[in-house]
Amino acid sequence: MSVSLLLFVILALPFIGALIASGLPRHARTSAAILSWVIALVSLVCLAALWPRFQDGETLRHEIEWLPSLGINLVVRLDGLSWLFSCLILGIGALVVLYARYYMSPKDPVPRFFSFLLAFMGAMQGVVLAGNIIQLVVFWELTSLFSFLLIGYWHQNPAAREGSRMALTVTATGGLALLVSMILVGNIVGSYDLDVVLASRDVIQASPMYTPALLLLLLGAFTKSAQFPFHFWLPRAMAAPTPVSAYLHSATMVKAGVFLLIRFWPVFAGTDIWYLLVGGAGLATLLIGAWCAIFQHDLKGLLAYSTISHLGLIVLLVGFGTPLALIAAIFHTVNHATFKASLFMAAGIIDHEAGTRDMRKLSGLFKFMPFTATLAMVAAAAMAGVPLLNGFLSKEMFLAEAVANSNANALSTALPFLATLASAFSVLYSLRFIHNTFFGPPPTELDRVPHEPPAWMRRPVEILVGLCLLVGVLPAITVGPFLRSAAVSVLGFELPYYSLALWHGFNLPLFLSLTALAGGVLLYVIFGKRINNNPRGAPWGWQKLNGGWMFERAMTGLAKGAAMLVRVFGTERLQPQLRGIVLVALLAGAVAGVSAGIGVLPMVAAPDLADLAFAGIWLVGAGCAVAAAWQAKYHRLAAVVLMGGAGLASCISFVWLSAPDLALTQLLVEVVTTVLLLLGLRWLPKRLETIPVPAGLERRSRLRRRVDLIIAGAVGLSLAVVAYAIMTRPAVEGISRFFVEHAYKDAGGRNIVNVILVDFRAFDTFGEITVLGIVGLTIFALLRRFRPASDSLPEPSQKRVQNKSDRDRDNRTEGDTLKETMLIPRVVMRWMFPFILLLAAHLFLRGHDLPGGGFAAGIAVAIAFVLQYMASGARWVEERLTIRPIVWIGLGLLISVASGVGAWVFGQPFLTTWFQYADLPILGRVPLASAVVFDLGVVVLVVGATVLMLVALAHQSLRKSRPQDEEGAQ
Repeated sequence: MSVSLLLFVILALPFIGALIASGLPRHARTSAAILSWVIALVSLVCLAALWPRFQDGETLRHEIEWLPSLGINLVVRLDGLSWLFSCLILGIGALVVLYARYYMSPKDPVPRFFSFLLAFMGAMQGVVLAGNIIQLVVFWELTSLFSFLLIGYWHQNPAAREGSRMALTVTATGGLALLVSMILVGNIVGSYDLDVVLASRDVIQASPMYTPALLLLLLGAFTKSAQFPFHFWLPRAMAAPTPVSAYLHSATMVKAGVFLLIRFWPVFAGTDIWYLLVGGAGLATLLIGAWCAIFQHDLKGLLAYSTISHLGLIVLLVGFGTPLALIAAIFHTVNHATFKASLFMAAGIIDHEAGTRDMRKLSGLFKFMPFTATLAMVAAAAMAGVPLLNGFLSKEMFLAEAVANSNANALSTALPFLATLASAFSVLYSLRFIHNTFFGPPPTELDRVPHEPPAWMRRPVEILVGLCLLVGVLPAITVGPFLRSAAVSVLGFELPYYSLALWHGFNLPLFLSLTALAGGVLLYVIFGKRINNNPRGAPWGWQKLNGGWMFERAMTGLAKGAAMLVRVFGTERLQPQLRGIVLVALLAGAVAGVSAGIGVLPMVAAPDLADLAFAGIWLVGAGCAVAAAWQAKYHRLAAVVLMGGAGLASCISFVWLSAPDLALTQLLVEVVTTVLLLLGLRWLPKRLETIPVPAGLERRSRLRRRVDLIIAGAVGLSLAVVAYAIMTRPAVEGISRFFVEHAYKDAGGRNIVNVILVDFRAFDTFGEITVLGIVGLTIFALLRRFRPASDSLPEPSQKRVQNKSDRDRDNRTEGDTLKETMLIPRVVMRWMFPFILLLAAHLFLRGHDLPGGGFAAGIAVAIAFVLQYMASGARWVEERLTIRPIVWIGLGLLISVASGVGAWVFGQPFLTTWFQYADLPILGRVPLASAVVFDLGVVVLVVGATVLMLVALAHQSLRKSRPQDEEGAQ
């Protein structure tokens, strides 16, 4: 299997699995778990197959052109660092999937949970495998989105909703800052390619934009990794299911910020501002998180604050800016992922089997669940930094770096003491976790008898705890090669000397480590009872410093500020908003015209008769437009008809100017929009002939109309001057010649307009049909809940008269007159259905070489459906035709995307067209272009969106009319 295919599988497989899992039945818990586990395992196997390539420091890349002119391509990049993080994402992800199979209740929609989990896994893979910095930001924001869905999975729980909202607000805001930072970096370097950026350290640090880019990057990293002062969202995310906490807060989401800092360490590190900001935030987070963890009564709350503290430790190491500190940061990232994931899972088992996570209600659980207790105690010991466990090794490296960096300034001098204090705090809360939960008298406040979980639910914890022991005893063999590969990918081959040996002699870091162990035990002995009896579960004296409360106050202030701005500058009426937009545009144009000069040239020749005829057509169109605007207030039907006249004038103009494609499309669109508007008029409220208004209000209304007339006249006159200035100048050589010369040669089509739409500017067309689909869905959603005005509900007077006549005559039923009147039109319109479909197929198939194309064909098919609804009504049509316009919209988008993705298979940019002549039976030698597939997607989507609007309007007639008395029909 090729390297490119392996890289693609590793990145895409979780997203494919998420789509499959989302379609599974609600009760398919086991099937969804097996699917998710297999996907994680297959991806992990593919990743392991690539490991031999990294032993020599190689970097693997697979690039797919996306927007090459902007320097934005899809690049999958795998080096030692991303390989290590990807192993954590997939390996711990597989264990979390197995654990979640037994943790999640069968009553929950578990396939949806696994769908979110796989999508999040894919987004994290996208972050670590991104070879383009803009691509990295896209996946970065996807992690925020899917973490929001995972944290709020139990949406019926208010705490879950609040926690997910807070997490999304904080992390997504940081993602926006990161986007600006990456744009600045790309502008400084001249490329968005990650390899180019990583090789431009001197250019970036010499740029005046270095500081803004660094600040914005740190904002993104700190919000994602819960660094002070953005740490408050993580404890509130504990309302999520425990598998989510075990995954997000050990190996994935919170490690994304750490990965970002390590990834860009070669570019941004080594400056004073890096040391102060990154090191300062890390040190503050380390101490605050450890201090807060001491006082938590909730097991997951304790683990959440301990996670914050350990993330601060890693960020502090990265902030030191030395190669050895960076290696220690990578090492502790791996160690923290193993022991913290196992601790979260153990806390979930306790909650699952004992019914609570409150340590005040838990005690003596070792007698009831000895295996789980033993595993949890070993993992907690690793978190505390006990010797012969993996946490001890990386924490000793941390203390060594704290000592080595303690001679720069007064704050640095205190680093060894502060690091030892934070380590002692970690021993204290780890010891409290063990003692309060597993030792002491049997629990008396539980509603069930605790017991061991199913064996397979405990297996992930056993594997992770086994890794803590294995790495702690044999670090050089187990993790050494992977750590070296990751370090080489960041620092290069000239690595500083470091040792993963268990014994380095009795030195200052070992003394500090032993001091922290002894100090933590002593602190618990002295203050343990006071901490356990703390009723609030918050640090002493910190009741006022509540990050969540500050966040809510800030959000409330923003909402009030926005409401004030709306009151001052906003309006509920559309007219003042349009007036402001038009005035700003007019002012901008006037400033540009005065400063640069328009320079109107005299007309060089008198217009001939043909020009006068063309001007006459435009005068008729303009008259229809003005009359439609005037009649819109007094006679809606006349206004719609006049609008059609203006559209017809535009259509004739396109024919006059030799643009048959535009003329055909304009004509078809005019037909559809006119019919839809006429259908909508039926449900508008009746216009009141007179509306009593106060005299003062009437004067203001007249003044406003005069002002609007002046503005409209000024805008029209300005546009006329600009148009005249352009038309009296010599024609400028544009890009049309390029399309004329390359339409057939590069795209295999002679209809240049269609070739532009489906080939040269296909990405624009894809965006336009996406907007059209959204518009159709929006109109359907609005009309689905639409309730017509009460005065429009009665049947029209003509229909009531006809129905009364039918009831008064013998041997006739109500509606016979209407059926007889519409008999011939109905038959004709029904017979037209297949012929219009044939016309649409003709327009579609000829569109690449002659006037036509997908959009015109789609509108033609929509006209066929419009005629059937008009002739026979909604019930008759839908009883005979299965109409699923929403499915058509989705299918059209999928076809268009598939045609673009197919180009990647052949190593071409997205939506690149292929064409070739082929000899077909009967037809002979014909040109075949892949753009036809894209055009087919356009057809399907246009039909779906238009028919969806038609169905939404037609279903209004199925509502029961208000009963009328017989007199009303006279």
